[in-house]
Amino acid sequence: MRKVPLGTSGLSVPRLGYGAMGLAEFYGEALSNAEAEKMLDAAFDRGVNFIDTADMYGSGRNEEQISGFLARRRQDVVIATKFAIVRTPDGGWGGLSNDPAYIKQACEASLKRLKTDVIDLYYMHRRDPNVPIEDSVGAMADLVKAGKVRALGLSEVNAATLKRANAVHPIAALQCEYSIVTHEMEMEMIPAARAIGAAFVAYSPLGRGLLTGAYRSERDFSKGDYRMAGNPRFADGALEKNLALVDAIAAIAEKKRATPGQIALAFVMAKGDDVIPIPGTKKIGRLEENIGAIKLSLTADDVAAIERAAPPELVAGDRYPAASAATLNH
Repeated sequence: MRKVPLGTSGLSVPRLGYGAMGLAEFYGEALSNAEAEKMLDAAFDRGVNFIDTADMYGSGRNEEQISGFLARRRQDVVIATKFAIVRTPDGGWGGLSNDPAYIKQACEASLKRLKTDVIDLYYMHRRDPNVPIEDSVGAMADLVKAGKVRALGLSEVNAATLKRANAVHPIAALQCEYSIVTHEMEMEMIPAARAIGAAFVAYSPLGRGLLTGAYRSERDFSKGDYRMAGNPRFADGALEKNLALVDAIAAIAEKKRATPGQIALAFVMAKGDDVIPIPGTKKIGRLEENIGAIKLSLTADDVAAIERAAPPELVAGDRYPAASAATLNH
């Protein structure tokens, strides 16, 4: 698989990465460690060696799921993880922490769970505006100096914060949600990342599965999947409204002899080599489908047609519930 630079980090990553969150939580039942390793091996064997996790996914379980795979592949894997969203002992939500002392503690805990000596890309998952970004990034920079982290990233911050952070230490990657149904990032955040030479890592490039066309009613979700109850683009009748957009994308996909999911991923990749999607899946068939999007070439006319098919004003529901949305764009 073709590699691209990960911002100014000196690291190279495949054109498409792998988001590991769903292995542990949120999208139905968690996989066993053995099942998770099988999935990660399948990704690696197909050239996907950029793996994205966070300490809050499964309250640390996702990092533990990755550890066995990482031990066997460490020199050939770029591992990204995140801190800031605190989980309580019972798995609940404990707010945000960007406190410098907490950052160093969180890093040590992630290293232990991942069973590695160094994290390739360490993100601030969300920003607490009550803590100066200079203090938080200063603590992250100390981890680089100590050899525990190779490169720094931020997630879902605004352009002003990104610029201030980069003045303290180079920021290699900005991670934000980005897809056909969430492309407001083009207005400010992708240009802001480019201005400092950072890669733009796109999570949920399949719209949390919406754009695959696989989810058309409540019956299509497995037990424990949070989307129908907890995501505004699926819950309270929004899914039914969004199916018109999904079907419009499917019609474009049929003409291109591709799947709707491949169109969604190709759309993101068409925005530039510095825009790196990290779709996740628990199925090897879906993994192979996602990788197939790399071979799909979209023209400027194709991209324009996709944007006309799913204009932002017709997307039903916000991308996060109100409480979660309050942590974005600081």
